[in-house]
Amino acid sequence: MNISITGRPSGRLFLFLVTGILVSACSLAVPERARHDLPGMSRADLVACAGVPDARETLPDGEVLEWKQDNDTQGAIDLKTPLSFELDIGSHGTCHAVARLRDGKVVSLVFTGPSATLLGPDAACGPLVRSCVKK
Repeated sequence: MNISITGRPSGRLFLFLVTGILVSACSLAVPERARHDLPGMSRADLVACAGVPDARETLPDGEVLEWKQDNDTQGAIDLKTPLSFELDIGSHGTCHAVARLRDGKVVSLVFTGPSATLLGPDAACGPLVRSCVKK
């Protein structure tokens, strides 16, 4: 790590932090894009991109599929300095992605779970639906 004597981060460290924050912001964009892109997707395409669901419930008018990401996601930047100062920037939390289907098509997608992330409540959900969103 390169810190100046005045205590302000050097240019390299600042650039590294900004880059990490921007990369982490992509985690938030993925769940939002999934909410927009997935309605209308067929069940077969949803399972092909999100994987086999962890839970399934049949309803009179369709079904609900759930994917669980129960391992805490880790931040994009983990900065440790002398004197036990630590700074962790990025997403932390768990997520459950819940898709409601009617007539074999996605009609809605919601995210739940104990997620309190720096980038918002859904940032930990990105890995669950990343393969399903349009690039």
